[in-house]
Amino acid sequence: MEKGPVVYDVIDGVAILTLNNPEKRNALSRQALESLRTRLDVIAQAPDVKAVIIRAVGPVFSSGHDLRELVDGKEEEYRSLFALCTDVMEAIRRLPKPVIAQVHALATAAGCQLAATCDLVVASENATFATPGVRTGLFCTTPGVALSRAVGPKKAMEMLLTGTPISAREAERAGLVNRVVPADRLEEETMALARQIIAASAYTLGVGKRAFYEQITLDRPRAYEVAQKVMVENTLAPDAQEGMRAFLEKRKPRWGN
Repeated sequence: MEKGPVVYDVIDGVAILTLNNPEKRNALSRQALESLRTRLDVIAQAPDVKAVIIRAVGPVFSSGHDLRELVDGKEEEYRSLFALCTDVMEAIRRLPKPVIAQVHALATAAGCQLAATCDLVVASENATFATPGVRTGLFCTTPGVALSRAVGPKKAMEMLLTGTPISAREAERAGLVNRVVPADRLEEETMALARQIIAASAYTLGVGKRAFYEQITLDRPRAYEVAQKVMVENTLAPDAQEGMRAFLEKRKPRWGN
């Protein structure tokens, strides 16, 4: 396997980003975050990539920040590290391609934030999720941004205040996870979901993702304004015109990408 904290591969139009530092519990160290950001920049410009899966190797999905980088440091070091982490999370949101977290085991703190930030989460029945920073005196404030937007404020506050892990099934009920699957089918089920998604036009996936996150924080009238503008933009696009013609003519669409 390729070396480094994040391994990059492309399979059938799906980019696979693998957290690859099991000895450090796949901590989101500065090096790992910089590698993720670089990989996401490459994927954004890669015409052969239509979706992304973020996964990990080893007994933990990700333990979050490397606490060794947070002890006896300087304020500017902390500022730049947390800014880098936010930049990675926002890069996932801005990426015009769906991103799926494939979570096989424990995802804690910024590791839970990473999963919550992804557009979709497929979890093994063995996976657990937690934001345990309160137990070490460092409240999971930035992970709470993504978490609270995935599960809602009450459940997020419970997780943030207690640090208690929740199971994959509980995470599914709370809205953090889309699907829970047997451990031995996790990779297969995640890839199947990715393949189902990328059967659509890459343009359409990108414009839809952008509009979804743009409108979701707005009040309803403003959200409809944004959605209407995007619907017009989308309708005028060649892929939409081709897709509608193909439907009317009862044939498969021929996307322009």
